[in-house]
Amino acid sequence: MRKIEFKMERTGLVQEGDVLPVTEGKLPNSYYYTLGNAYAMSANFTYQERIVSKEGIVREIKNTPKGFFVTVEFDE
Repeated sequence: MRKIEFKMERTGLVQEGDVLPVTEGKLPNSYYYTLGNAYAMSANFTYQERIVSKEGIVREIKNTPKGFFVTVEFDE
């Protein structure tokens, strides 16, 4: 299992246990991922760190001073 943290701007968009699709976006030198219907976005990843799975399970939602963060678990 692989866990990745996504940044979410608003709360209430997803709940723990939700199975959501992940979409890959490409930048000139890296890749980023969008969770569901643009509910949250990941940090940038190199080619070797790319996510292979097409969907993940929301495991944790955290409210921090920097915003909301969603931890998603992928079957990799």
